[in-house]
Amino acid sequence: MKIVNQVNRLRTKENITQEEFARALGVTRQTIIAIEKGNYTPSVLLALKIAEYFHLNVESIFQIEK
Repeated sequence: MKIVNQVNRLRTKENITQEEFARALGVTRQTIIAIEKGNYTPSVLLALKIAEYFHLNVESIFQIEK
């Protein structure tokens, strides 16, 4: 199983840079890059912060791909 996410799509829709998004979440730009590429699965806390930022629930951003 693999975790897929909508972070890149949501971030670009909001027209914010990876740097701005990283700063808002208190992480590095490299973390955002890794999440968007699917190379890093964020902690529950970070996933909740991302969901809160976009005013969505976690499940609408992160899904399990079988």
